[in-house]
Amino acid sequence: MIRVLVVDDHPVVRRGLRAMVDDLPDVTAVGEAADGAAALDLLAALPAGQRPHVVLMDLQMGAGMHGVEATRRITALPDPPAVLVLTTYSTDADILAAVEAGATGYLLKDAPPEDLAAAIHATARGETVLAPPVAARLLGRVRAGRPTLSPREAEILQLLAEGLPNRQISKRLFISEATVKTHLVHIYDKLGVDSRTSAVAAGLAAGLIRAVDR
Repeated sequence: MIRVLVVDDHPVVRRGLRAMVDDLPDVTAVGEAADGAAALDLLAALPAGQRPHVVLMDLQMGAGMHGVEATRRITALPDPPAVLVLTTYSTDADILAAVEAGATGYLLKDAPPEDLAAAIHATARGETVLAPPVAARLLGRVRAGRPTLSPREAEILQLLAEGLPNRQISKRLFISEATVKTHLVHIYDKLGVDSRTSAVAAGLAAGLIRAVDR
């Protein structure tokens, strides 16, 4: 029996995913969490025989710990479960950040239920699972030779696009303000810009970050 932990900040989505998981043969949901921090707490509290083989991980979870940071921390645990990202986001920044953080798979929420079932089984076996649009974006990125940001730089640039000042970025990513400033210097240099606004514009044009609804 494959044990799954569902992590998503939307209660209706989370419960729907849990119900879908429980309907799958040879798969059961052992818990659900509304953000990354809650997922880590649940993993620590579950007895060894009930710990998940697979974590279904959303990426953006409001003010709570986001999916990339949670994935990074989960995959650093002793004998960690595999992390299968299940999200609506398919930008280069999101994909690369999740993969670099240690995610075994990356699936989009509009995938058919049978694809999700197959992805859970494959992830539990340790296989890499990428939705076709995600695989195409990764291949296109390699071929295009666009500016490349590290996953952390991409996270910071995305937060810049959301209008966060350095202090809030440091709190969101659990790093110092000095570290944020150092990353900004590298981002500006890689994108050939000299301001926050220009960096965001360049990142959007290159497909490195997603547009923010205001």
